[in-house]
Amino acid sequence: MKYLITVFIGLLLISCNSAAQDKKAQKEFPITKTEAEWKAQLSDEEYYVLREAGTERPFSSELNKIFEPGTYVCAACKTPLFKGEHKFDSGTGWPSFDREIEGNVDFSTDYNLGYGRTEEHCAVCGGHLGHVFDDGPRETTGKRHCINGAALDFIPAKKKTSN
Repeated sequence: MKYLITVFIGLLLISCNSAAQDKKAQKEFPITKTEAEWKAQLSDEEYYVLREAGTERPFSSELNKIFEPGTYVCAACKTPLFKGEHKFDSGTGWPSFDREIEGNVDFSTDYNLGYGRTEEHCAVCGGHLGHVFDDGPRETTGKRHCINGAALDFIPAKKKTSN
């Protein structure tokens, strides 16, 4: 009887890891590189987050403290992803935005923690950015795009000079 239960549990675990959960890997993105090319281009932490869908430690990104006009771009391909005006302090330890730049962020469902979460990717290179949740500011979109700082570069807005 124990053998049958063990076999049943084993089959159940195998069946839970379906190809449908790996849609990101099957999707073609405009910028594609080999893993060796990505490793040569990105820092170890950027590679871990963007290419291996890792998560940086909370409160470890310098981008957490930036609240000024500018654009947050993909650290891998420089695609504009989020605007500084849509950033807010969520208290979670990761840069958070209430909206993305439409068309530049791709979404999929990830079940890595045993339940469905909406995962975000750069729509141009497929790099993992983070996840989006429905607990953002109610006065705007209600969304919280919880993004790994290692997946982003910040480009400050050009300051106007007066003559």
